[in-house]
Amino acid sequence: MKGSIPTATVARLPLYLRCLSEVPTDQATCSSEQLAESAGVNPAQVRKDLSYINPPGVRGVGYDVAQLRALLRRELGLTKEHRVAIAGAGNLGNALTLYPGFNESGFHVVALFDTDPAKIGTTVDSLTVEPFEKIGGIVAAKDVSIGVIATPVDAAQDVADRFVEAGVRSILNFAPAVLKRPADVEVRRVDLSTELQILAYYEGQVES
Repeated sequence: MKGSIPTATVARLPLYLRCLSEVPTDQATCSSEQLAESAGVNPAQVRKDLSYINPPGVRGVGYDVAQLRALLRRELGLTKEHRVAIAGAGNLGNALTLYPGFNESGFHVVALFDTDPAKIGTTVDSLTVEPFEKIGGIVAAKDVSIGVIATPVDAAQDVADRFVEAGVRSILNFAPAVLKRPADVEVRRVDLSTELQILAYYEGQVES
């Protein structure tokens, strides 16, 4: 990913890619207005965001859908396989392991870890649940590039440390914890409780 692309823009690029998948197959071009309406942003924002990847387009005609989709996939690193390891074989970890959308996007879950003796050695979608102690060796052996933390909060930092020590530089964290990590490690946090609280705030604004 180009470092010159702002973080907020990077966050919107997957949205534009998903919107392009909804364009009718017989439609060759897509205007910034159409893409903006589908993405829920304004056309000026779409044009500014896409200017960072310099897609070919014709004023009054729009962007070539196939070319723009290819550019977005390239910028997002979706032209190659990404191997994923998940720590936490509870309900969330298992659901993530079984989620078919990952494979469709080039993300392949290749390892699953837990600390519960009752879970270690069991299988989830052909993956054997391994103990946390094996994270380092398995991550290296299976060339894992992305680690997912789906553990209780008290285990999250330990897992993050193990992933980092094993060479993982991209972590998706579902635990409600702010992780300490080196500057060259990217962490994305998905806190469902926080998101629900934000929705509760807006719900209260409607009712007041």
